Amino acid sequence: MLHRFANPTRFLRLANAVLPWATSLTVILIGAGLYFAFGASPADYQQGETVRIMYVHVPSAWMAMFAYAFIAVASAVGLIWKHPVAHVCALAAAPIGACFTVICLTTGSLWGKPMWGTWWVWDARLTSVLVLFFLYLGFIALANAFDDAARGEKASAILALVGAVNLPIIKFSVDWWNTLHQPASVTKIGMPAVHSSMLIPLLLMAVGFTMLFVVLVIVRARAELADRRINALRSARIHAETAQSGA
Repeated sequence: MLHRFANPTRFLRLANAVLPWATSLTVILIGAGLYFAFGASPADYQQGETVRIMYVHVPSAWMAMFAYAFIAVASAVGLIWKHPVAHVCALAAAPIGACFTVICLTTGSLWGKPMWGTWWVWDARLTSVLVLFFLYLGFIALANAFDDAARGEKASAILALVGAVNLPIIKFSVDWWNTLHQPASVTKIGMPAVHSSMLIPLLLMAVGFTMLFVVLVIVRARAELADRRINALRSARIHAETAQSGA
């Protein structure tokens, strides 16, 4: 199944079919999520209106981890099966995941100030998410650090796989250590400890952000494949002209 989409043409055919549907779902879900988050859901009895930061912060945190997991899986596929499109997708996803991580850290800081009385603490959850952001930056830097694109892909893929150990640390940090950050309330075993009036917009935003991630990865992957094709054609033309002049 994976080998079918190692062919860029097949991948682009699938991507072009998925893109309009994913774009429509993104607009609908995020639009509905924003309406319920800021228009229909109530303020929290303790946190007041500041609780609405949650509707951006929590989905961004989920997406920061999801995007890195996606990169790690794509990198593994690229390394093991020499899947060129997998590397392209991993490279396309990295800046998107880094942006979600920045949004997560920024909104968390804005939420932490009124709740904890400070913008930042070296809390286990916050620190591990900051490490995740540096892993994104390292992945992007390594991928572009070599003249040979294949070497950059391999080096960044290895970093992605090594850095994946940080994901369970982020997830379980609030359970393993005594932290200021609240424990899981949506993904815990049993019923979520969030009222449906808040859970519905939270889930709408989470799925909407996921669709946004799909859209952006497709757009960036298409651009990267087009750029590689142009470079390949340019190199072939230069090689042909050099051979002609030598003859």
